[in-house]
Amino acid sequence: MAYVHPEAKIGENVVIDPFAMIHKNVEIGDGTWIGSNVTIMEGARIGKNCKIFPGAVIAAIPQDLKFQGEKSMVTIGDNTTIRECATVNRGTSARGTTKVGSNCLLMAYSHVAHDCELGDHVIIGNATQIAGEVEIDDWAIISAACGVHQFTRIGKHVMIQGLSGVGKDVPPYVTAGRNPIAYAGLNSVGLRRRNFPGEKINEIQEIYRAIYLRGMNTSDALVYIEENLAQTAERDEILNFIRESKRGIIRGLLD
Repeated sequence: MAYVHPEAKIGENVVIDPFAMIHKNVEIGDGTWIGSNVTIMEGARIGKNCKIFPGAVIAAIPQDLKFQGEKSMVTIGDNTTIRECATVNRGTSARGTTKVGSNCLLMAYSHVAHDCELGDHVIIGNATQIAGEVEIDDWAIISAACGVHQFTRIGKHVMIQGLSGVGKDVPPYVTAGRNPIAYAGLNSVGLRRRNFPGEKINEIQEIYRAIYLRGMNTSDALVYIEENLAQTAERDEILNFIRESKRGIIRGLLD
């Protein structure tokens, strides 16, 4: 009782429940489950072993007034779960594709807008709304009912408190929350769960002490870090993230 367009490409062992609708120019990887009343529209590329729950809509056209009907896509990696009534919109001419990585979880009623790029192992909480052209790096967790402003970037291993409004870039490895959003410390629990050794966590903590707790402005803090802290992959990742930030990074709690 599902509708599958004859031009859709469906992999092996895909289960499509009754009342789902699969449009043309759709590709679904092996072993994926599509629940009842799911709508997968033109331009979707869905990986292997995904689970898409009832009411979700994948690859609807962007909610962007600049969209002129150009060809665009949604790509979803392997082993990703999309829960009830979540929505992922197609890209626009800005980037062409909205990307969701592998092993992600998009909880119920969450929204990923046009041209967003989500890395692997990203979790988006219930009813969180991600605006257009947002970048969320690997292992980030955005808790329930957050609003993420367009063009914002969220770094690796970040944890954002529920009900937060994210209007600035959030650098890697931190926790953040409150309104307006602010730095709330290192995501040490998440880092330990991902097998970061204690000495590495301490190194990252010392970097953020310089940025947020030593009374320096951001530019001076970056110079201090380069001159006084050992060069590591994590140090350089944080420095590059901040220097490349177009919206500016979140403030400290005491700013």
